[in-house]
Amino acid sequence: MYDPLPSPEEMAHWDRATMDLGLPASVLMENAARAALDELEREVGTPRGKRVLLLAGKGNNGGDALALARMLHCRGADVLVLRLGAKGEYKGEAGMNLRLLDGLDIPHRHARSARSVRDDALAFAPHAVVDGLLGTGFRGELRADYKEWVNLINEFCQRSAVLALDVPTGLDARTGRPSPTAVRANATVSFESAKAGMLLPGAGEYIGRLAEPHIGIPPVVKQANPTALLRMTDRLARLADSPSSEAHKGTFGHLLVLGGSRGLTGAPALSCLGALRGGVGLATAACPGGVATEVKAGLPEAMTFPLGREEHWSSGLVPLLSEELSRFQAVVAGPGMGRDQGARGALEAYLALEERPDTCFDADALYWLAESPELRSRLRSGDVVTPHPLEAARLLGEKTAYIQSDRQAAVGDLASSLGCVAVLKGAGTLVAAPERRTRFCPVAEPALAVAGAGDVLAGLLGAALARGMAPLDAACFAVYVHGFTGSLLGRSNRERGLLASEIADALPRGLKEMRTNANGQRHHEPRGYNPLP
Repeated sequence: MYDPLPSPEEMAHWDRATMDLGLPASVLMENAARAALDELEREVGTPRGKRVLLLAGKGNNGGDALALARMLHCRGADVLVLRLGAKGEYKGEAGMNLRLLDGLDIPHRHARSARSVRDDALAFAPHAVVDGLLGTGFRGELRADYKEWVNLINEFCQRSAVLALDVPTGLDARTGRPSPTAVRANATVSFESAKAGMLLPGAGEYIGRLAEPHIGIPPVVKQANPTALLRMTDRLARLADSPSSEAHKGTFGHLLVLGGSRGLTGAPALSCLGALRGGVGLATAACPGGVATEVKAGLPEAMTFPLGREEHWSSGLVPLLSEELSRFQAVVAGPGMGRDQGARGALEAYLALEERPDTCFDADALYWLAESPELRSRLRSGDVVTPHPLEAARLLGEKTAYIQSDRQAAVGDLASSLGCVAVLKGAGTLVAAPERRTRFCPVAEPALAVAGAGDVLAGLLGAALARGMAPLDAACFAVYVHGFTGSLLGRSNRERGLLASEIADALPRGLKEMRTNANGQRHHEPRGYNPLP
């Protein structure tokens, strides 16, 4: 259901552990170069007769480029290698591959600056340019001379295919941000796995299409050296078992949505719709009695549980509900509940119930949790909170910029401080639980940026809880299915103008396609991932 998503440091540790087992570094470099050759062929076709310009830095990334140059030469390509260092600066496997170029009379020369070779490089008119200047170990800010090289490579973007080895030069593989500029590759071949920052929002415009070929890191190495971050995959569809022929609506759980108030009746209806489209057997909206008719009108397939006769929540409504809670396997609290003191009192009374089911707290419930440390202290390990960045900032007493500057740390802080599962929404949603590895959803889909989409997600998450999934898996299942479905709609329909109800209505299709992919029948990746075809 999840794949490891290493940081550059964790990837380097995998490399060292693999070599400690006895697999030479030269074999890993050879495998990397061969994988890069495969991807370059996908970009420009057969190498024979093609002109390929390769830029080789002084480290292992440059060594990969030198090994690739030899393979291209053997396939009949017209190769030109520009080295950023003198011959004596290439050590180890990179030095070995440089000596092989000499033995095969493959042209290479020391280019002391991009400016000095710019005209010759442009005159070479390459069909493809290979960026092997800096690898995933880069951090900080590019030196002035490297900025010149980046600018030169980017000049080729309109006339040549640009392939980056492991990561485009100038892009920080930890943060996914240029420092301050980066190569804009048509494609990036990231060896063994993408690195964590490369899948973050904004990195895609530099990464281009992404390939992640295996280069020989054994599974035992990955198992012995787990990454801090895991990537959600289509295999999450397996959490939702296919129904048996004897199934009935009670088989798939009963979800209760606490929400709705005057002027805010659409939110609980959308949550119920998300739950029903997400596979729950029964969905009921508990709301103040004065708005029950409006909530019911928004979704006739859901049931309503009118509480009293008022149009707003109050603490006195919760006792009317408490005796019936045993009928429900999970609860979603907050959509359309409101931000008056009555809503706060109702949430406080609900949190005080001893026998309440696992609950997803969303929307207005998050507002009141942020307002009161006492309310936050009543959260349980089986609960899930689903804040967007502003709500997360309020829950942690921080600024939104702080949350967005290190989302992985922020979601971990949320989970540990609240003692429950935390979902940090946004492009590249993260899910964390106390003392568990963080999960990452590789989706950046603008179609999901619409009012009501969060209500649908909360309902889908509640449905997963009601169907018996553990809170962490339920959160990841809901986040990924929601994102995957939004990506399908964004690709096949339109990026803007979708309604939240349309996202909900497409959830069965999204889950079906995920299950098809997980069974290996065909493959679709959510937007923001951009694999090579």
